[in-house]
Amino acid sequence: MSAELSLIVSDFDTEEEAAEYDLWFRAQVQEALDDPHPGIPHDEAMILLAQMLEERRRSRRAAG
Repeated sequence: MSAELSLIVSDFDTEEEAAEYDLWFRAQVQEALDDPHPGIPHDEAMILLAQMLEERRRSRRAAG
């Protein structure tokens, strides 16, 4: 069984909230595009992400 998403339903309660989010999101994208630092290759980024997630899992196990 697959659920179809409606294009009419919004995650935002008002048009104003949607517009504010859109502005924020576009600013974040532009900031990333303007960043002068060199990018990280995809494979390296995935390794770093996996390490961060594993570290978080270990912390949660140790705490609880």
